[in-house]
Amino acid sequence: MTETLPPCPQCASAYTYEMGALLVCPECGHEWSPASDDTTAPADADVHVIKDAVGNALADGDTVTVVKTLKVKGSPSGIKAGTKVRNIRLIEDGVDGHDIDCKIDGFGPMQLKSSVVKKA
Repeated sequence: MTETLPPCPQCASAYTYEMGALLVCPECGHEWSPASDDTTAPADADVHVIKDAVGNALADGDTVTVVKTLKVKGSPSGIKAGTKVRNIRLIEDGVDGHDIDCKIDGFGPMQLKSSVVKKA
């Protein structure tokens, strides 16, 4: 074996070994991909980016615009396309793919899917 494996990014152990496409540390049990940048892999693994209908990344507190008319149970008119929604909150585990929690004037609090809004 002429190739030397990099040390573990978690505990700096020199006893790493290959297991398929991953590198494994026997001391701390950390697994990582050798192609990824070891310093950013643990931080980037936890980040979940929510994007709007156009592909822009959304953040808490953003203002978004509804891009298509939405039907709302109990409302005769629904939410029209072009309605601005201010101060959104992103949620990780929404029901049925709803990942935006917001309050819409005239309707009250509700959850929206990021695929029906665009960043204003």
